[in-house]
Amino acid sequence: MKVLLVSLSLSLLALCLCERLTFEDHRVYRLEPKNAEQLEGLRPLEATNERVIFLNDLHLGAINALIAPSYNEEFLQLLQSLDISPELLDANAQASLSLDIEPVADANRRSDDYSWTEYHELNDTHRWMQNLVEKNPGIVSVFVAGRSYEGRDLLGLRIFHSAGAERGEQQAIFLEAGMHAREWISPATATYFANQLLMSQQPEIQSLARSYVWYILPHANPDGYVYTHSTNRLWRKTRSPQEKNCMGTDPNRNWGFHWNEVGASDEPCSESYAGPKAFSEPETEGLSQYLRSLPEPVFMYLSLHSFSQLLLYPYGHTSSLPENHRQLERIFSAALGDMKRRFGTRYTGGNVYDAIYPAAGSSMDWAYGELKTKYSFTYELRPSGYSFWTGFRLPASQIIPTGQETTDSVVEMVKAAAAIEGYKLQ
Repeated sequence: MKVLLVSLSLSLLALCLCERLTFEDHRVYRLEPKNAEQLEGLRPLEATNERVIFLNDLHLGAINALIAPSYNEEFLQLLQSLDISPELLDANAQASLSLDIEPVADANRRSDDYSWTEYHELNDTHRWMQNLVEKNPGIVSVFVAGRSYEGRDLLGLRIFHSAGAERGEQQAIFLEAGMHAREWISPATATYFANQLLMSQQPEIQSLARSYVWYILPHANPDGYVYTHSTNRLWRKTRSPQEKNCMGTDPNRNWGFHWNEVGASDEPCSESYAGPKAFSEPETEGLSQYLRSLPEPVFMYLSLHSFSQLLLYPYGHTSSLPENHRQLERIFSAALGDMKRRFGTRYTGGNVYDAIYPAAGSSMDWAYGELKTKYSFTYELRPSGYSFWTGFRLPASQIIPTGQETTDSVVEMVKAAAAIEGYKLQ
């Protein structure tokens, strides 16, 4: 018992001593490898995440890299040998990270005070969701789509307005967010949209809420999200231990549809590590099993990410277009038209492979290819370019406008898909 108590005390002490990582004097460079030789020359750096952190997937085209001060000179020499000309975006990353642009709400506040003028911690959002059930009996319930590696619930909202209909008669729309932990605008937009389905007085939104069974999962990677608040604001992956003393797997490369064929990494320290096998992570395994268990057919699957202002549809593993690509393109065009209606925000996109870069093993592709959901899309939310230097730290003042324009877009997207199917909205 004494040994157990000592071990527990040491664990608690380690937890208390855990400090938030800082990036003092770390530099951020924009690189643009133009050929396979340059790209392969950068690839070994994926295993050196104490010295180099790639802030987006390693691919041909624009990449942001965070460089430790002790490695800066050697890094520049490597770039010179590869004939890559870097652009310095930030000479001190910590100064940008310290800017007070994304205030975090008090996690102990009353759930009635939940708003979209601040970013929220996980427990705060979970309490708000539970409170919605009490406020909307018979319409809102919570579901658990699995548990994380550290034992947190993948907690979501089920919104079902047609209380008199038999279960299974209606179709479902599933919206998932927060797969990548540092993309805070993603869960914030998901909760904003859920609130609109319940509170909006706009007839189009009310019609949408009544016409489908809505499943909204704001945090598909809860461990990673908590870690961005407690320790490392730039953390992307899950928090499971991996080989080489590395932590985490990219959950959006871990799905069992053309897993790890292209656009993912075998390197455990890489930001885009696909995992040791498909569905190695309890988060992706649990969510996939939950999706398979839904009583309603899934009419549409939506995944929210950031950043780049893109709307994407399958596939990520190949440039070959999906069988119903003409229908997807019609819906895509309708959604982009309404995205810019309110604020003039311009999105582009298309099929993942061509519009952004090859990336196999995503939830969107799995929903389309394995779950047989005909209409499957991914939003890459604001901003379009490099905000400060990563784009992940969207100011809290932009949560509401992002939520408003995304709601506009989703409304038009679902209407366009319903029209193709001849489905009459209620």
